[in-house]
Amino acid sequence: MTAFLEVLAPSFGDRPRDVAEENLQARCRAALLMALSNKLGHLLLTTGNKSELAVGYCALYGDMSGGLAVISDVPKTMVYALATEINERAGRALIPQSTIDKPPSAELRPDQLNADSLPPYPVLDELLANHIEGHRSRAELVVLGHEPALVDRVLALIRANEYKRTRAAPGIKITGKAFGRGRRVPLAARWTD
Repeated sequence: MTAFLEVLAPSFGDRPRDVAEENLQARCRAALLMALSNKLGHLLLTTGNKSELAVGYCALYGDMSGGLAVISDVPKTMVYALATEINERAGRALIPQSTIDKPPSAELRPDQLNADSLPPYPVLDELLANHIEGHRSRAELVVLGHEPALVDRVLALIRANEYKRTRAAPGIKITGKAFGRGRRVPLAARWTD
């Protein structure tokens, strides 16, 4: 990270640290992991779940790097449920309980939490399921009881991050409507549903 920042210093100048440096951390890790993948002949798996991919909580050429997006069609709340189920079936903590209990965070800046800028995942996942898999419009989401301002914000995030999803590794489809071939929308012309 220090080497990258030194190279970028003349261009970055005195601008304050922001999302550019945050995403750079993920891209540095991705470069190292992809090098190991290439050298050792292993398949790098991406880490983004459906909730994160929907709203763009993933760094292009960072945590999106890899050859297979194993959980790209698994909502965040289901990721936690699966982790708990795996531990219960194993009779021990194959996935550390601290990982399950820890509040979600990209961990790209001190004390960062996803809840600082996203609704709680149960709320977000319900809204995403109704919109993506249920094909419900903005008006229908509001009738279902979702806060209008939240609906507008989430739908804007979904639209704004379609370009990232077109660059994502292929994923495993588990729901009725996965991103990718199962859901094609325009990238330009300010498209809305």
